[in-house]
Amino acid sequence: MPAVMAAHPQASTLYMPIVSPPTPAPSPRLSAFEPPTISASIEDPACQARREFAALTPSLRFQYLAGLLADCTPAELLFISTTITPLLRRDFLKDLPAELAFHVLSFIDDPKTLARASGVSRAWHHLLDDQWIWRRMCDVHGYGVPEGERRQELRDEESVADEDLDAISNISVSAPTVSTLSMQQLSPPLQPRFSYRKHFRYEYTTTSNWLHGGKLLRMHRMPLVPASRQAPPQAEPQGGQATQPSSAIPTSVAIDDNWVVVGLANSRIHVFSARTGVLSRTLVGHESGVWAVSLVRGSDGTKNSTTNPHDREYDDAEVEDPAGEMDMDFDDESLDPAEYDPLMPPTLRHALGLDTGAEGSAKRTRRRSASDVFSSAGGPRSGRPRKSGSSRPRSALFNKPSEPSGASDGWGQPHALVVSGGCDKDLRVWDVKSGYCIYVLSGHTSTIRCLKVLHGRPIAVTGSRDRTVRVWDIQRGRLLRTLEGHEQSVRCLDVCDRRVVSGSYDCTCRVWDIETGECLHVLRGHFHQIYSVAFDGVRIASGGLDTTVRVWDAASGTCLALLQGHTALVCQLQLSPTMLATGGSDGRVIVFSLDKSFTTLQRLSAHDSSVTGLQLDERFLVTSGNDGRVRLFRFDQARGLGKCEYVRELTEPTESVWKVAFTRETCAIMSKRGGKTVMEIWSFRPEDVGLLSET
Repeated sequence: MPAVMAAHPQASTLYMPIVSPPTPAPSPRLSAFEPPTISASIEDPACQARREFAALTPSLRFQYLAGLLADCTPAELLFISTTITPLLRRDFLKDLPAELAFHVLSFIDDPKTLARASGVSRAWHHLLDDQWIWRRMCDVHGYGVPEGERRQELRDEESVADEDLDAISNISVSAPTVSTLSMQQLSPPLQPRFSYRKHFRYEYTTTSNWLHGGKLLRMHRMPLVPASRQAPPQAEPQGGQATQPSSAIPTSVAIDDNWVVVGLANSRIHVFSARTGVLSRTLVGHESGVWAVSLVRGSDGTKNSTTNPHDREYDDAEVEDPAGEMDMDFDDESLDPAEYDPLMPPTLRHALGLDTGAEGSAKRTRRRSASDVFSSAGGPRSGRPRKSGSSRPRSALFNKPSEPSGASDGWGQPHALVVSGGCDKDLRVWDVKSGYCIYVLSGHTSTIRCLKVLHGRPIAVTGSRDRTVRVWDIQRGRLLRTLEGHEQSVRCLDVCDRRVVSGSYDCTCRVWDIETGECLHVLRGHFHQIYSVAFDGVRIASGGLDTTVRVWDAASGTCLALLQGHTALVCQLQLSPTMLATGGSDGRVIVFSLDKSFTTLQRLSAHDSSVTGLQLDERFLVTSGNDGRVRLFRFDQARGLGKCEYVRELTEPTESVWKVAFTRETCAIMSKRGGKTVMEIWSFRPEDVGLLSET
């Protein structure tokens, strides 16, 4: 069409009229609903009838068809039915825009329904393979994504966004194809390394296994009274009680994704594989009963990729130093061999992370082996300037409360370690891989009753009947602090970051700064012995023989609440971000809210005798008792915060249950059955139990 030009009377500028863009054509209709094309061929016997049918009004068409159908034989009606049925099928999801299709699918919360829909057609399978749908399902069902994967996902998104901006900026403005290029042409679509669908499938199947079954990996039986029972009792230790003949009674347990560590009253420590249930090691060295054990994860097995393919191994290079100094290399003199035993075999130095011979590990070892082990807690390092421009917050690794399973994150050492203490008053550090005892640390003058290891630092804290709390460097094998102040035996303790809370038979709790050795607060209020404490960095909970539970403010040391409900000793405590669970010798389990009201959320008559074990996470509550039962409760989000319902027994009833501990995939139960100590290791991993429906 020729262009029409007009000249302005006072200027030489020419103006071109803008032609409106054409209206887009309507979406094509399905061929089944298109009007029939009437053939003009006289050879078609139905040509005249079709012409007459096309000329009829809609109402007369229905009458015409009804008359034809009435004259058809059954065979002809079957032919009509089989011909019409495929023409009436319509894939509504495929025909909809992708945004509307996802909106329709967002109303489905049942994963089994989505799994069945995925098998309808290739188009539906492609829609249901989208990451958005399964990310939403993870949020709906509370299956949180590992923090490391979340950070990596954000980094990937930022990286792709930067690449797209760079690609756009590098294109010349005069290029004729700029307006036609899409973002997919500028850069290939991001293929996420983390699959929300696989993550949801793993979490959903694991939860289903907890609710409906599980696989007993191994059941170990040990004589409760060994043959050496008739041997004369050992001499009474100095400052302690007389040592009774040894027995295979479990006294302590620690568990992670790889190992189950059990301390026994017969001075032995058994190490089981959490993946196979096999007894892997028996640590022999203590001269009398073991009362406390702790498991420190190693970097070679912190997260096994076969357990959850989306969990990444712990990389201490990603841990942010709260002081902003980890990026700076320490002096080589910080690795002075005089600071540890020069006769230590190289394999054990390597297990502790002291061996700098491995290529690429020197910087990591310098970070973790600085002479001042408290430097990573954020304290000033003498003679070392702070890195300019560093304003990173304190690491979440250090601020993480201790795990109720008895395990802690390592400081980058390659091997998992076991730290133990007991009636022989010595603290021992063991290499799990070899089974060797690396250090025997002396200092306490009576039984070590409780033990914790800090996250991300080679620091162990012990409480003893000698009334002291001691702080140890378990990487170098030395005593760092002796915290004195309690007037009677230290029965329990808990740690978070650089602070330690200890509970004593002197009816007080004390809050310590292990970096300076200062007692920050003395918590007074209980009028009888304290048997249990819990500390999450903000609040402290303590329970004891006076049947009460007190909640304290960790910063000020003031008592926030006095919680009642038990009628006997409160021996089990665990804090979560929103609630406090307590277990007592009366068999009751009580769940309290941690808001300002501190109301009682639920009272459970969990057992007919004393509660011997209590552990909870965001989904389940597991309890054990002297009545020989191990019970599983599930938190019901529909009923409100803290409300849980009984699900099932996790094992067959026994004479009594001494200990129970679990992780997401494994549960360890120690009980007495038929005059023997029975150790059961249950697995709830999808690979072990078998997958449910494909999700």
